Amino acid sequence: MRPFLSHPFDDDKLKEECGVFGVIGVADAANFVALGLHALQHRGQEAGGIVSYDPEQGFNSARRFGYVRDNFTKADVMDTLPGELAIGHVRYSTAGSKGATAIRDVQPFFGEFSMGGAAIAHNGNLTNAAALRRELIERGSIFQSSSDSECIIHLMARSIQKTIPERIKDALRRVEGAFSVVAMTRTKLIGVRDPLGVRPLVLGRIGDHGWALSSETCGLDIIGADFIREIDPGEMVVIENNKVDSFRPFSPAKSRFCIFEHVYFSRPDSILGGRSVYETRRQIGVELAREAPVEADLVCPVPDSGTPAAIGFAAESGIPFGLGITRNQYMGRTFIEPTEQIRNMGVRLKLNVNRALIKGKRVILVDDSVVRGTTSRKIKDMILDAGAAEVHFRIASPPTAWPCFYGVDTPERSKLLAATMSEDEMRDWIGVDSLKFISLDGLYRAAGEAAGRDAANPRYCDACFSGDYPVAPSDKIEEGFQMKAAE
Repeated sequence: MRPFLSHPFDDDKLKEECGVFGVIGVADAANFVALGLHALQHRGQEAGGIVSYDPEQGFNSARRFGYVRDNFTKADVMDTLPGELAIGHVRYSTAGSKGATAIRDVQPFFGEFSMGGAAIAHNGNLTNAAALRRELIERGSIFQSSSDSECIIHLMARSIQKTIPERIKDALRRVEGAFSVVAMTRTKLIGVRDPLGVRPLVLGRIGDHGWALSSETCGLDIIGADFIREIDPGEMVVIENNKVDSFRPFSPAKSRFCIFEHVYFSRPDSILGGRSVYETRRQIGVELAREAPVEADLVCPVPDSGTPAAIGFAAESGIPFGLGITRNQYMGRTFIEPTEQIRNMGVRLKLNVNRALIKGKRVILVDDSVVRGTTSRKIKDMILDAGAAEVHFRIASPPTAWPCFYGVDTPERSKLLAATMSEDEMRDWIGVDSLKFISLDGLYRAAGEAAGRDAANPRYCDACFSGDYPVAPSDKIEEGFQMKAAE
């Protein structure tokens, strides 16, 4: 199967890059992993892979382009992945090839070491991967992929430690950036989060003898696993013989979890940091209604990510909520070859306006973010074409003015609308009656920080809004990226 074709709607959204999942201690573990990856499909829709281990057949792997449901539900694939231990990965491309992805870039990655084989799946992005890659190649490493994650395997190979978990510790102490890692040996399932805990990772229990690691709690729900706890920032867990051992291999650091996980990336039915993602998004809408009220007749979400915030906005403002836009749930990203005529249809391939509801109304559209702004303009045109009297945008995140280097596919800064325009200029460019974003303090309040954002000690990574990078993106700085000047 060829890689997915781009679609105008998808190109104007920030993309989480990966989801990871692992299971140990259950028969046909790969089937559990396939279900977990299906629940995490929103975190990566380009490709997926599974590695399993069986004492008789050893390590086996399958990597495919496309959706989990189209590849890892077939007996001819799943029968090749026996065993009680397996890990998996779904991806978009970040660091690495930006064009057509090669199958060699699809994780999990596998390495054979003197003490046995190991596979590793990585969610996040290494900000010093280019420097590490140069160093490793100079010392004789031969890379098989363009992914920054492969650096971890090569660093493991060069470690002098005697066990795979110790080699993983060695390798991860060398890397910078964000990583939530799920790895496996012949007998162990391993999970690690970076010291800042930028990307999520949770632990679950399957019956009496099984364990699972997942990027989100929704992955545990689909296999009937009990959520035990989150893996702490800077923690490494090693699961073997129905026992979970915990280690702290990194220097202590204050957590800086990605706040955009609350805004958009994670599924609304997941739990992050002890908080319901849905409830946080609903509260964002409440804060938005308080910060940026407007007289209108209808509050309408831009599906699907704007829905919880729109519900909160409507409840707080007293303005009726309505589904003025319907999303075609069966519009895959491979729909048809996008001829020029089809491209001109823009977002209409995915979204359609409920004309009977919209006509003559002053409409508030609630969306999760504005990136390039092109989709916002097209949606505005659709609403006006349907006869709306006014169109007001309310955005459930602050202006996205800085690129992310920790595992999110963000355009370069010059292509971010908020990096080049003021809020009023963005309003005029999109062509709406009003445009307002939630403030950074308001977002923090919605996420449980009653006092708002503590500028000297922020709880979350909010670099895409503030330009405050908790880990300097050394590779990008080397390429000429200009950090925000100290205030």
